[in-house]
Amino acid sequence: MPHLNKIRTAAPGGRDGDPGARSSLSRLRIALTVFFALDGFMFAGWVVRIPAIKQQTGSSASDLGLALLGVSAGAVVTMVFTGRLCRRFGSHPVTVVSAVLLSLSIVLPPQAHSALTLGLVLLVFGAAYGALNVAMNSAAVDLVAALRRPVISSFHAAFSLGGMVGAGLGGLVAGGLSPTVHLSLLTGVGLLVTAVTGPALLRHPAPVPERAPDAEAEKAPEPRQLDGRTRRPVILFGVIALCTAYGEGAMADWSALHLTQDLDASPGVAAAGYSLFALAMTAGRLSGTALMERVGQTRALVAGGATAALGMLVGALAPTAWLALLGFAVAGVGLANIFPVAVGRAGALAGSGGVAAASTLGYGGMLLGPPAIGFLADWFSLPLALTTVALLAAAAALIGYSARNVPAQPADE
Repeated sequence: MPHLNKIRTAAPGGRDGDPGARSSLSRLRIALTVFFALDGFMFAGWVVRIPAIKQQTGSSASDLGLALLGVSAGAVVTMVFTGRLCRRFGSHPVTVVSAVLLSLSIVLPPQAHSALTLGLVLLVFGAAYGALNVAMNSAAVDLVAALRRPVISSFHAAFSLGGMVGAGLGGLVAGGLSPTVHLSLLTGVGLLVTAVTGPALLRHPAPVPERAPDAEAEKAPEPRQLDGRTRRPVILFGVIALCTAYGEGAMADWSALHLTQDLDASPGVAAAGYSLFALAMTAGRLSGTALMERVGQTRALVAGGATAALGMLVGALAPTAWLALLGFAVAGVGLANIFPVAVGRAGALAGSGGVAAASTLGYGGMLLGPPAIGFLADWFSLPLALTTVALLAAAAALIGYSARNVPAQPADE
């Protein structure tokens, strides 16, 4: 099998055989899982209020697409620098600070009353969101290397579960609470969770995987870096992440509007669209570790891209809301493990710099997605615009197959 498919397992003895070390890693894994879930919960809470805020600002589909560009633009700009911050201060402190900023910034969008002001405040929200994603993914990559198991999908499963819960609760309160009150409550939840969970990260430095003893054991291992050897494969995985993030962003920003506008669904059913998508992604990611250990990362990536393409074609072109919901669920299962695999591989090759580079390219998909779908919706129709998600999912599958021979780690000099 290609190197990309080879999964290392924990070896007996050493760090993995130390009960104290295992307990410390378990605590770190729980804390990181909570932050991933919080990230998804907060983001979904904002997503389900997009139709109400669109109406509040009086925006057209293309105006809303440009305003939503602020989230991705802020995220991409911040991601460029967050890798450096993680190398200087550590991924754990940057994760905690970014979670605080995200909690404080989520209350800003309901204060906007035009597409321009909405886009400006979404720059701030997107900057905090992007910083948190790079920092916690960098921390997760370090922890995965220490655990020596491909558990990266379990963290992203927590993100999806948080998104499902956030979208579900958002749908329940959409008719009774204004966006301002709803998102203000999310600020309180975010700050509380960060205050409770943050100390667990701050007390523990990022784990360093123990290397097998050999003739070079006394030499300190060089840190993984984004250099000439690793840049090309990292960019390749970043493009895969881009294709996937485009689809996730489209579902977040446009699924509710598609269900209400094109299929006459109620606000509750529209909110359930993203919630069902997040539930399917959660299920796919919870089973991701076992899937990758069984069939390998390349096969899981290719099958996921093909499944997502089929599901999005059904979701975009279905004549009824219930059939569209089914298509969204299939797409969620397909997309589930592509982004975490891509970012995890980039991090294994080049550390936090690889995570930042792949994440920046990945969220470039979200940068392109909102305005592209908005303009296509104005020129043609929203259902036709959503079929571009299927095209990029198929592209991710093809690129993933072409990356089958990329090694799991950078080769030693």
